Amino acid sequence: MEGPAAAADYKHDMNPQRRRQLVVMISEKKQRLARARDRIAQSSSRVVLKRPEAERARIDKLILKRVPGICDVVARTLIAELPELGQVDRHQIATLAGVAPISRDSGRYRGKGRIRGGRGEVRAPLYMACLVAIRHNPALKRFYRRLRDAGKPARLALVAAMRKLLTILNAILRDRKPWAPAQG
Repeated sequence: MEGPAAAADYKHDMNPQRRRQLVVMISEKKQRLARARDRIAQSSSRVVLKRPEAERARIDKLILKRVPGICDVVARTLIAELPELGQVDRHQIATLAGVAPISRDSGRYRGKGRIRGGRGEVRAPLYMACLVAIRHNPALKRFYRRLRDAGKPARLALVAAMRKLLTILNAILRDRKPWAPAQG
């Protein structure tokens, strides 16, 4: 499906609050199922639980289709461990994920910027996604190659690509627009 109708569906489906609501709803329904004492209540709880689980799976699939290099595990990890995604600016999201360079400056001393802090449970899968993305995502491949050709170390270029990938994902969720690679 293309055109305005697809964009409208995308805006509705990519609402991060809606996915969080579904996660809470599923958790509540699972708790009720665990407390159910008789077979009828258990059966009813299982039936009622299926719909929000299916809806959450549908939203997850939409997220996976949006950016080359983002797999199921990475998308779910980012959604679960970085709920601020799409809600804060690019500097804040990079700091939360631990991919923003933090300088160790003191007085006249100017230290090198190094990544530190942030959420390691987000950074590790983001690293793996970026390894895939710099091979299969043309925009990130060009970005990484440009940094390497400028003489930047591979690790620095990879962390910069991680930050760029995270910034792209943040903008996609914030603007509720699908991935649109730059032309040229």
